[in-house]
Amino acid sequence: MRTVLMRYPGGKAKAVTFSYDDGVPQDQRLAALFDNYGLKGTFNFTCASGFTKQQVESYFLSKGHEIAVHGANHRANGNLRPIEGIRDVLDCRLELEAKCDRIIRGMAYPDSGITQMGNFGSYAQIKQYLTELDIAYARTLGGDNDVFLLPQDFHAWMPSAHHNNPAIMAYIDTFLGLDISTKTYHATRIPRLLYIWGHSYEFDRDGNWDHMEEICRKLAHNDELWYATNIEIYDYVQAYKSLRYSADGRMIYNPTLQTIWLDVDGKLYSVNSGETIRIEE
Repeated sequence: MRTVLMRYPGGKAKAVTFSYDDGVPQDQRLAALFDNYGLKGTFNFTCASGFTKQQVESYFLSKGHEIAVHGANHRANGNLRPIEGIRDVLDCRLELEAKCDRIIRGMAYPDSGITQMGNFGSYAQIKQYLTELDIAYARTLGGDNDVFLLPQDFHAWMPSAHHNNPAIMAYIDTFLGLDISTKTYHATRIPRLLYIWGHSYEFDRDGNWDHMEEICRKLAHNDELWYATNIEIYDYVQAYKSLRYSADGRMIYNPTLQTIWLDVDGKLYSVNSGETIRIEE
């Protein structure tokens, strides 16, 4: 039986993304750092963000970065009644769409997010209203790890690590050293994602902008890596999941607008938008 596995654009097996919260002035410096090293970031803004529409376009959007929801008032969804959570997310999304002049679909939970439920709510309630508000994904926190897996549930998207995790450089080395080309074990061939998060004001507070530059330098200009925003990763995964297969698995049709890459028993295939391909025997 054939083994079919997703590959990122260009047939790459590993991707890198960043997520930084609060829409603080230091985000401009961080975005410029990403630009210098060819990286992409998602910046999660509250309604308190002081960036103007022109600055958002100049510093972030025109450079390929993403702006995402972080709650109008930075209130933990797990501590809000559903109607309060809905208002906080919707107000933030409306403001950001006006400021960005584009559709905003991503989010990072503010404060303690969904790590605690302080008002007798539930994650199921939160996921339901986020889905109804057309929030495609929401980043959570609290589970740093070095397995580099894509999420099963995009509304509880767990990043790999905070940039100040003492093991972050070891995590990066492990990630870069992963050999996904081997055909021996199925589990070693799944696509991987390194996802780093934090707050850019922490670099001023901790006096360690050089630490972030070292992270960027270690990850930059690597032909094995796809550098993407959070929403680009989400959209690509959804497009891959939309592929249509013949009953015997030998024909694959791509109904999406993206070119999709996949690994079939160690051989790379790409399927253009609207194309049907036939897998070789």
